[in-house]
Amino acid sequence: MTTYRGRFAPSPTGRLHLGSLVAALGSYLDARRHQGQWLIRIEDLDTARVLPGATNELISTLARLGLHSDEPILLQSQRISAYQAALDHLDAAGTLYRCSCSRADTAAGPYTGRCRNGPTGAGPYSLRLRLDPDGECGFFDRLQGAQRHTHRALGDPILRRRDGQIAYQLAVVVDDAAQGITDVVRGADLLPATGWQVKIAAALGLPPVRYAHLPVVLDANGSKLSKSRSAAALAELPPAQALMGGLALLRQNPPPQLGKASVEEILAWAVTHWRPEALEGVAEIHPSQCDLGL
Repeated sequence: MTTYRGRFAPSPTGRLHLGSLVAALGSYLDARRHQGQWLIRIEDLDTARVLPGATNELISTLARLGLHSDEPILLQSQRISAYQAALDHLDAAGTLYRCSCSRADTAAGPYTGRCRNGPTGAGPYSLRLRLDPDGECGFFDRLQGAQRHTHRALGDPILRRRDGQIAYQLAVVVDDAAQGITDVVRGADLLPATGWQVKIAAALGLPPVRYAHLPVVLDANGSKLSKSRSAAALAELPPAQALMGGLALLRQNPPPQLGKASVEEILAWAVTHWRPEALEGVAEIHPSQCDLGL
C-alpha cells in the first residue's frame, strides 16, 4: 500500500472557522480512508499575529470534533534552525539572491527578477529563490487536475522576508519533508502557491508530495470565509452539528439521522463513505449548501 502521511496546518490567529473545518475534515477523512496518518502542524511563524491562547483553543476545538493528531503537534516557531539550514544550503548552491523590493514594488504582478544581479535599493532585503525564467512547473492535483505554470508567471518566490521572518513557502516545504508527509489535502486558495513549493522542494533535493486542493468556503458576498461571526459561532456548535455541516459542504451527503449519532460514529461513517470524486473540479463552495445555524 502507498504510504500516506497527511497534515492539517491552521494558523493560530483566531478561532477555527468554517473554511478551516472543511480543510481539517477533508484532510482527516482522506488520510483515514487510505489507512494513513494525520498530523496537526501549527503555522505560527508570524508571532506578532498569534493571539494568546489561540493555539490551545484550536487544538481543543479539533479534539471536540474527534480530530486528533497521530503524532505530537509541530509548531513552526520552534523550527527556525531547520529553516535557516535550508537557506544556508540554497545559498551555498548559488540559488538564492538578495532583493530590496517592497510589496509596493511588486504589487503589479509576478516578480520580474529586478534584483537578480543585486539589490536595487538600500535598506533591508529579502531572500528569493532564483528560477530559470524560461522554465516551467507542472504537477497533478487529485481534485483540480493537471496544473502547469511558467516560471515567469510564478515569479521568484521569497524564502525569507525583508523583516527577517522565514516565509511560509520555505517553512511548509521543509516541514513536510521532516515529517515525511506524502499527501497534502488543503484549500484551493493555496493552489497558486503550490508551484513555488514544488520548485523549492526540488531545489532542496526533497521528495515530491501528492496534492489535493479542496474547495474554498466563500461567504454570501463571494469572499473567502475566515475570521468572521461564522468563525466565532463554530466553536459553540454541538460537535455533531459542526461535523454534519462540514460533510455537507464536502458534498458527502450524510443521512440526516446521522446527526443524532456520536462524534465517533459520524467520523466512522464519513471515513467509510468518503468520496473525494464529488469534489473534482470544484474550487469554491458556499455555506448556504447546509444549515449550520450561524
